[in-house]
Parts: sequence; structure tokens; C-alpha cells
Amino acid sequence: MTRESRPAALLLLRAYLAEQGRAVESDAGSDEALERALDLLLGWPELGFVWLAYEGEEAIAACVVCFLISTSAGGLVAKMDDFYVPETRRGQGIGSAHLGSLQEELRRMRVRRVDANVRLRNEGARRFYERHAFRTMDEERFACTL
Repeated sequence: MTRESRPAALLLLRAYLAEQGRAVESDAGSDEALERALDLLLGWPELGFVWLAYEGEEAIAACVVCFLISTSAGGLVAKMDDFYVPETRRGQGIGSAHLGSLQEELRRMRVRRVDANVRLRNEGARRFYERHAFRTMDEERFACTL
């Protein structure tokens, strides 16, 4: 994502959050929170980026990527978040192509592993990641809002 492509990223990620039921009036999931997140990614590109896919001039897929350092992997790990293809475009191979190009870029950047979170009830996302060689990890995700 660049400053010029920020509106396209905002549109897709807003749709993703609404679809996931996270677009609520509280600070978590609000438009303001999304806008702040995009500004942080533009301001600190070393922390991550938004990977966009286009068909012509239209943005058709988005994914937020943030970097971590893993002591077990001994290097950079990418955490994928908010991987989104609009419902009207699903089943056309867009998600697979988007993920493939992202993995290519991450290999170029010498990232050692890609992590993705999937909601427990999201069987479609689980199948998608399993088809692309992702495996479940033997751990649970915990979070603490500060």
C-alpha cells in the first residue's frame, strides 16, 4: 500500500471488518481504528504493509502483514491478518494468486515463516490455508487489550 492506494486498502479492509462483524461503534473495529492502523503502516513500513491485488484499476484483494522476530525460527516471521477477497470475487483463484505473490515477496525479504489466524468457526478459511500448506500450530492465541 502506498499513500495513493490507501483509499483502495481502506475500502477492502472496511468491507472485511464489516463481514467479520468487527465494525462496531467501540474503538475496537471502528473506522477510526482502521484509519490509524493504515497510517501506522504507512509511517513505519519496517513494521509491515498492506498487500493489494489489482485487476486493471480495481483493487480485488487485500492482506495486512506485520513483522515479528521469532526466536524459534531464528529470524523474521510475517503475521498475516485481514486476508480479504470480496464475496463476489471468491472462487476465481484470486485468493490463491494473492497469497502466492505475497509469499514470493516474503521469501525475497528472507522471512522464515508466515502465520495466519483463523476464527474457529471459519471452515472456509481453514480449508483455504490448508490447501496452501499452512498447518495448525499446537497453541492457543491469547490477547490483552491495553
